[in-house]
Amino acid sequence: MTINRINSNERLSGAVTFKDLVFLSGQVPGDGQDVASQTQEVLDRIDALLAQAGSDKDHLLNATIYLKDIGTGFAPMNAVWSAWLSPGMAPTRTTLQAELARPSVLVEISVIAVRK
Repeated sequence: MTINRINSNERLSGAVTFKDLVFLSGQVPGDGQDVASQTQEVLDRIDALLAQAGSDKDHLLNATIYLKDIGTGFAPMNAVWSAWLSPGMAPTRTTLQAELARPSVLVEISVIAVRK
């Protein structure tokens, strides 16, 4: 049974595949944007990693979304998230508030998918 690691460094892999499962590390944006812009940047990163792993957003099983401030960030993040999803293809999802790696990071998203 082969485990394939994508975009690895000494601390983590951007994605790991095992059989038909694809696990993405939490994806974060660059600095200095609002939560909607950061969400779009993170989703673009997720699209790219899923493509490298042989999957796409329509094959998501689960998503975990971390927001720096769920009170102000939930609605704008949800607007971008909902526009990104294909109709009828929503994964299971958990959204929570968390202290993130850098003060400028407002959203982080990790997903699990299956390959196409």
